[in-house]
Amino acid sequence: MIPSGNSKANIDRFLGYQDNYDRYRPEAPPLVTGLLSTYLGRRPALVADIGCGTGLSTFLWKDAADQVTGVEPNPDMLGKAQEKLAALHAGSSALSFVQGYSNELPFPSGTVDIVTCSQSFHWMDPSSTLQEISRCLRTGGIFAAYDCDWPLMLHPAVEARYNGLIASADALLAERQPAAEQARKWDKEGHLARIKASGLFTYAREVVFHNMEACNAERYIGLTLSQGGIQSVLKLDPALLETDIAGFSAAVQDYFQGRTLQVPISYRMRIGVK
Repeated sequence: MIPSGNSKANIDRFLGYQDNYDRYRPEAPPLVTGLLSTYLGRRPALVADIGCGTGLSTFLWKDAADQVTGVEPNPDMLGKAQEKLAALHAGSSALSFVQGYSNELPFPSGTVDIVTCSQSFHWMDPSSTLQEISRCLRTGGIFAAYDCDWPLMLHPAVEARYNGLIASADALLAERQPAAEQARKWDKEGHLARIKASGLFTYAREVVFHNMEACNAERYIGLTLSQGGIQSVLKLDPALLETDIAGFSAAVQDYFQGRTLQVPISYRMRIGVK
C-alpha cells in the first residue's frame, strides 16, 4: 500500500523504460561526493539516496561512504538498480537498494549522515518528505536535492526543437490522460525556499556546477525520449508524437554529423544542513 502523501501516478510514470533511462541519463558526477562530504566535515558512515531510480546517483558513493542505500518506489527502476548491483562483484557490500517512499524511510531516527535526491525531489510531497528526512538525519547531517538543466546545452535550434517536443507531450497528456493518472510535480526553482521555510535546517544554500560528458546523436535523442512526459504519451499511442520525434531526431543528427562531442551538463544543488 502506498503511504499517504505519495502519488501513484508519479510512481507509475516511470514504469517500463528503465533500460533506456539507465542507458542515456547522466550518472551523478564525482564532484557531488566531494561537495557534500566537505559540508559534513568527514567521510559519511551512511548515505541515503532517495528516489534513486536505477542507481545513477547511488553507485557514485560506493567508495566515498561506509554504507549507501538507494530507496526507490518504482519496481521497474528498483529492479534495474538491483540488477546492476548483482553484476558488481567488488565492493558491493557497501551498497543496497530497497523499495520505499520519501516520507516513510527505512532508517532509525538520527542515523543518516547525508540524504540525496537526484532528479527526484520535484516528484515528492515536499512537506512530509522534508519532515522524514530531518527525522533520519543526524545533527549536522546534510540534505541535498540536485537536478540537471534540460535540455543539455547544444545549439539554439536543437534546443528549441527539444522544448517544442516536451511542450507537445505535455499538451497531449493534459488532453488525453485521465486526471487521476496525471503526474504532479513541484517546481524545482522552489526547492531552496521550501527547505528554508520548513524550519528543519540550520543553514541552506544553492550550489551550481557543471560536468562535461561525451554525447553523440544517439545519446541526445535517447536522453530526450527518456523524459517521463514523452514516455507517457508513447504508452498512450506512439503515433501521437511520431512526426515531432522524427523532426527532432533529424535536427539532432544533422547537428552531430556522426560526431561525439563533449557537452556540458549543468546542475543546481539545493542543500540543507540539519
